[in-house]
Amino acid sequence: MNPNLTTSERAPSLLRMLDAALQIGLVALLIFACSRIILPFTGILLWSVILAVMLYPLHQRLVARVGNRWSATLIGLVSVAMMLVPLVTVVTSLGYSILEFVSDLQDSSLTVPPPPAWLADLPLVGQKLTETWALVATNMPAALAKYGKMLSGIAASLASFAGGLAAGQLSFVLSFAVAAVLIAYGDSATEFARRLLERITGSKAQGPRLVEMTAATIRGVAVGVVGVAVIQSLLIGAGFFAIGLSSAGILTLVVLLFAIVQVPAVLVTLPVIAYVLATVATTPAIIFSIWTLIAGLSDNLLKPLMLGRGLEVPMPIIFIGVIGGMLADGLLGLFVGPVLLAVGYVLLKEWLRYDPVEDRPQADDSSP
Repeated sequence: MNPNLTTSERAPSLLRMLDAALQIGLVALLIFACSRIILPFTGILLWSVILAVMLYPLHQRLVARVGNRWSATLIGLVSVAMMLVPLVTVVTSLGYSILEFVSDLQDSSLTVPPPPAWLADLPLVGQKLTETWALVATNMPAALAKYGKMLSGIAASLASFAGGLAAGQLSFVLSFAVAAVLIAYGDSATEFARRLLERITGSKAQGPRLVEMTAATIRGVAVGVVGVAVIQSLLIGAGFFAIGLSSAGILTLVVLLFAIVQVPAVLVTLPVIAYVLATVATTPAIIFSIWTLIAGLSDNLLKPLMLGRGLEVPMPIIFIGVIGGMLADGLLGLFVGPVLLAVGYVLLKEWLRYDPVEDRPQADDSSP
């Protein structure tokens, strides 16, 4: 503050400062109050927005035929119906397998096959792993006495994860219903996002470009990466359930994780095929093997059809998003994580590339 100002001149300046402080405080209070209400639904809302952006082109095609509200309702009902049955089947099987493992571990009835011969040949850790595995396979009470604290921690984590699967399943299905509502107001939501980004960036040219870039990234990752992984894992999982594998839910989830991070599904399917060929009747085992091999290679056909062109998101970003999202938000985070991190990465790249001087309109040299 200028010390040369008189008292009468300082008063308006102090009032303006108080007004600004009051406005900032009220805005901060409003943001805090709203965040407390929205925070419990953050995961559902994020996945709903991703689904809405992903399904909006389909909505635009249907609007001309059935109207805005009927199109959104139809998309929501069909999406819930298509996802509910396989999701309930996989999650129920996964939860049952985890709870059965925890129960067998707690009452010392867990049976473990002997360690494979090649495990001892691994450098540094092979001998130790073989001894530990052999102890667990031959003397479970002694193994629990020796590794009880570590195993109890693992069992508690698995039980908690299994308990959260039901909530994650409900949230996942509810997201499709919320996405249908967002789709119905797609034009208004797009305009809001454009105005918000214009205000944040201070550039009218940047707003529409960032909205388009964000939508393209969401569709590219959600459809081309997550969508392909979901379809492939459901095809492979259908074979697991049809052949009657007790751990079909866990194996389907592992295939989904591998597919999202672009690891070949054959790393999971080949050992399963070998197990089925060794334990199941010849004809069903051969049919299962052919189906699983075809489903495992289906991503080679699906990716060219569904992967967004020009999508430049490094695979480590997708991998971190999958693992971090699952650790943070469970089942829902498995899908939200990679998409959200990919959007953040693309927007960060655009922000680093953006030069406000280059985008500033040039002055007319002919003006006096």
